Amino acid sequence: MGILGIIALLSIAFLLSNNRKKIDYMLVLWGLGLQLLFGFFILVTPFGKPIFSWFDKLIKKLLSFSNDGSEFLFSSFVDGQMHPAVINFAFSVLPTVIFFSALMAVLYHIGLMQKVIKIVALVMQKTMKTSGPETTSISANIFVGQTEAPLVIKPFIAKMTNSELMAIMTGGFATVAGGVMAIYVGMLENIPGIAGHLMAASIMSAPAALVVAKIMYPETNKTVSNDISLSSNLNEPTEGNVLESLGNGATEGLKLAANIAAMLIAFVALISLSNYILSIFGTSLESLLGYIFMPLAYLMGAPWSESHILGSLLGQKLVLTELIAYLNLSDMMIGENGLSEKTAVIASYALCGFSNFASIGIQLGGIGSIAPDRKKDISKLVTKAMIGGAIASWITACIAGILI
Repeated sequence: MGILGIIALLSIAFLLSNNRKKIDYMLVLWGLGLQLLFGFFILVTPFGKPIFSWFDKLIKKLLSFSNDGSEFLFSSFVDGQMHPAVINFAFSVLPTVIFFSALMAVLYHIGLMQKVIKIVALVMQKTMKTSGPETTSISANIFVGQTEAPLVIKPFIAKMTNSELMAIMTGGFATVAGGVMAIYVGMLENIPGIAGHLMAASIMSAPAALVVAKIMYPETNKTVSNDISLSSNLNEPTEGNVLESLGNGATEGLKLAANIAAMLIAFVALISLSNYILSIFGTSLESLLGYIFMPLAYLMGAPWSESHILGSLLGQKLVLTELIAYLNLSDMMIGENGLSEKTAVIASYALCGFSNFASIGIQLGGIGSIAPDRKKDISKLVTKAMIGGAIASWITACIAGILI
């Protein structure tokens, strides 16, 4: 069913295209090929599987270090009468953001992140023939968030074509930041190999984002630069030393953790309100979303008996946030008496992206502040880019459904 899902999603992108005659089909084929190649290498080959396993163990080991820090600060709270799930999320999962934010800042300061981003960008740019700035930004999205990645190409954004703007925004919607990914690993520890799956999802969704963006908004103008080495300010850490970068990263992580907690409170309350109103009609928000997205879930490779559950998660991710969807996925039993492992893994790929209505405002504010003169263009493209980001992550889920 995964192949039918890919065809259906590409057809939707084609129907939403603003210029179907200008679509570069070689770019589309190369992008899908890269996505399939990345997925096949990571999930199937004897070379990729050890890397997958090593990364999964590495992330979980890093999470254990984060837990040591959390236990030191919050151990006294664990003896209280609060529900264990609440304690786990508030005093174990959220501090993970702080630790990983600090770690990413240090890796950026020493230059490791820049090298990895440039390698990924070079592979995609040489095969797909996309411009240097858009490819670099989308590659950065594998590791950083939807407003941080465009900062690496800040000097070019003001002069970018609309097609390039569409690409960098779609890339932001199609992936999640490294620090947030760490939260999902902690939440979904009942899914075997979850850290490797989420990393694979981000890598595979990078070329998918370019494919979908170039179908929905093909390039018709001269791009600003095709040189990866000249297309970013990746080599410009602003901190004076490692300790300063560690402190700044931890501070940014604290802000992000607070925002996540506030968002959870607001959205969970909103869901409760919606369900209270919908209960008059004998249904719920989750159930309605499940029926709407049920066909798509089935095309991704989920059995029909579980398609309503996966469809509900897809809808929650789009209408609410991926955090709410992952939180609900984490509550589901995996195994003989619950959700099948394959459906849970497909869900982990499909939900791995910032494509939701709340993120539209984040990108408008974030990218708009980098290039104020392009706010009008950004506002015209952002909703389309959000849909494109969702399609890209769903194509990734279809490929995962085929390979696992």
